[in-house]
Amino acid sequence: MSSMTADTFRRLALELEEAIEGAHMGHPDFRVAGRIFASIHAGDATGMVQLAPEEQAALVAEQPRAFSPAAGAWGRGGSTIVHFAEADVATVRGALVLAYQRTREKATAPRRRAATPGVTRKRTPPRVR
Repeated sequence: MSSMTADTFRRLALELEEAIEGAHMGHPDFRVAGRIFASIHAGDATGMVQLAPEEQAALVAEQPRAFSPAAGAWGRGGSTIVHFAEADVATVRGALVLAYQRTREKATAPRRRAATPGVTRKRTPPRVR
């Protein structure tokens, strides 16, 4: 097993096409199409990958010392903490690819306006002068 470090995590994230490094709330993050898919935290001891909840559940079940859900709603939404000291490079590379692909798909998908339940929008006819 090859050990993960913050530098290795950064290198793997930036190897992905069009990925760039930015910063958010005082820590490095990695973005595609303007959206964050991963970040480095806690004095370079942990990172985060943004997965689908079912992808997160599989990783946590398979390697509970290396991966854990982030706290609260972020974790329920798929934000997954990577504990570098316990994680191997190959598994983290796979998680980064999943996070990157998911984020890129969301960023490039056409946006739909969400309808508010129970609210009917009236169309206003154009004003005639």
